[in-house]
Amino acid sequence: MSHVVRAALVQATWTGDTESMIAKHEEHAREAARQGAGIIGFQEVFNAPYFCQVQEPEHYRWAEPVPDGPTVRRMQDLARETGMVIVVPVFEIEQSGFYYNTAAVIDADGSYLGKYRKHHIPQVKGFWEKYYFKPGNAGWPVFDTAVGKVGVYICYDRHFPEGWRQLGLGGAQLVYNPSATSRGLSSHLWQLEQPASAVANEYFVAAINRVGREEYGDNDFYGTSYFVDPRGQFVGEVASDKEEELVVRDLDFDLIEEVRQQWAFYRDRRPDAYDGLVEP
Repeated sequence: MSHVVRAALVQATWTGDTESMIAKHEEHAREAARQGAGIIGFQEVFNAPYFCQVQEPEHYRWAEPVPDGPTVRRMQDLARETGMVIVVPVFEIEQSGFYYNTAAVIDADGSYLGKYRKHHIPQVKGFWEKYYFKPGNAGWPVFDTAVGKVGVYICYDRHFPEGWRQLGLGGAQLVYNPSATSRGLSSHLWQLEQPASAVANEYFVAAINRVGREEYGDNDFYGTSYFVDPRGQFVGEVASDKEEELVVRDLDFDLIEEVRQQWAFYRDRRPDAYDGLVEP
């Protein structure tokens, strides 16, 4: 009997305030549960605008503790209600002056499994993230969830192969990559990088991008979220580049073992020869 996981993701337009944004995502999650999904993931800093287009101290107000902040607690209630695993990307405050770009992972029974903190922090026009976030320091956790082993990698991280590999070595079967990516140079890379990483590491990837224009800066987020399998094939259609969308797809986890037997990348790795890769 095949091991199929019905997985969901949401690409959403900004509503203008946190309460309505969370409520909208709750409705998407309930719809995904009605469709039989066992896991759902949201976009980068899902309960806020993508404020990193500007560098202003007022935007620290979006930060909250993880897991003891209101959004993660509310998502724990939602997980219990729907019976789904939920990947919850938020702006985290650990203590005064310590802020991270974080995703909490909540199991299907509402229990908090842990968090991933974005490692690679950009500082370029329209993506002034070093103003707000410290680099992640919580490693590369792979969470043992009700649907399988799930990892998280966030937005700019996706340009760096090392973290993808670390998640694969940790046993990930599905990696969620919540993002905020705007039209321009990255559009071409968006179609290449996650499929290539899925192939190189032989697992499924959920690539989530915001969609639409927001009130800070002039970035136009182009959506086109998707699931991709360990062969680098899109699972079903890619989402719209303009409209909000809930994407629900069946992922056959048996394909992971099949691909790993056909392409024995983990067997043929040469970590003994890679010392130069970690030289600063």
